Amino acid sequence: MTETTGLHVDGAGSWLVRARKEVSYEVRVRDNLFRPDRSDLVEIGSDSPGGRRRVVVIDGNVDLLHGERIRAYFDHHAVDCAMVVVKADETVKDLATAARVAEELDRFGIARRREPVIVIGGGVLMDVVGLIASLYRRGTPFVRVPTTLIGLVDAGLGAKTGVNFNGHKNRLGSYAPAELTLLDRSFLSTVDRRHISNGLAEILKLALIKDRALFELLAEHGQVLLREKFQGRTPIGDTAAVAVLHAATQGMLEELQPNLWESELERCLDYGHTFSPTIEMRALPALLHGEAVCVDMALTTVLAYRRGLLSEDERDRVLTVMAALELPTWHPLVAPDVLLQALADTVRHRDGQQRLPLPVGIGDVTFVNDVSAQELEAAAVLQRELSETRFRRIAAGKCV
Repeated sequence: MTETTGLHVDGAGSWLVRARKEVSYEVRVRDNLFRPDRSDLVEIGSDSPGGRRRVVVIDGNVDLLHGERIRAYFDHHAVDCAMVVVKADETVKDLATAARVAEELDRFGIARRREPVIVIGGGVLMDVVGLIASLYRRGTPFVRVPTTLIGLVDAGLGAKTGVNFNGHKNRLGSYAPAELTLLDRSFLSTVDRRHISNGLAEILKLALIKDRALFELLAEHGQVLLREKFQGRTPIGDTAAVAVLHAATQGMLEELQPNLWESELERCLDYGHTFSPTIEMRALPALLHGEAVCVDMALTTVLAYRRGLLSEDERDRVLTVMAALELPTWHPLVAPDVLLQALADTVRHRDGQQRLPLPVGIGDVTFVNDVSAQELEAAAVLQRELSETRFRRIAAGKCV
């Protein structure tokens, strides 16, 4: 049997070190997390001799809406809590914001292992704090409390952290899963409708490449989910919200677990993320992340249709559901020069190959490495034509 750990000496002046580190983390549904009788956030880690201490990094908008009850929660549990309020959006997802968080950790003087940092916010803030947690003293535990839909179903579930750099999305980052992620859909009650739609794009991504049943849920209940913001104000809405969130979380974790460190570069979760990073960064702040992903998915849906991987009816149904979820199906940056630049950067990111995920019907995926400039341009032309003629007015209607 091949040894997987140990120190191996091969003659004079040559050593081979093999070591392994097991990683585990928990994702836990906990509605109404900051109710006084909930103790999830004070039980993690070990109490220091002087009492419970926590650094809480919170998004500025979340602090305005929920800060009072969050502070009351920690007061109720006698936690010495430093609240660090940070403006967090893609325009400030950078090293300067990350450095500010690190300075606050120094100021508070957290214990290296027993006082995990808590981050409360959307995907941007969780990525930034996760990066600093992975770097601070070469690794400090942290806990995520996502407050946006995209955070609940995507950014809060995996191991990736990062900041934008030199005009590129998430160019600097690490793999550092949070010790615990707590999912509380009540935060979505104060999220605006556009950001609910933004998160639905990542759920739709998962549906299109692996879960036909989830697609049907979105097609049937997308409008009520938008209207009720996953709060279950009606029995139908509650059933749909619970089912969609569970399927999205389960599906994401199923894909992440076997390939957490991305040693395998053919990732179906990269669907919608081939052209969108470049489009999103060029469009800032006009496009949200999920909106850019949906533009990418619309393009690759058309690419797949032109290759015979899905039918015209399936193509139209996908684009119709996108529009009904109030997501864009085209953008002026879907232009040949932008697409070729985006593809070239993605090829570098995927180690020299396109590894481009394309949908096969609704609910399956394949990978291709031979998309040409001419094929991209033809697909972009058809994408614009379809978006401007057939699907422009669907956003005000009902999913089909």
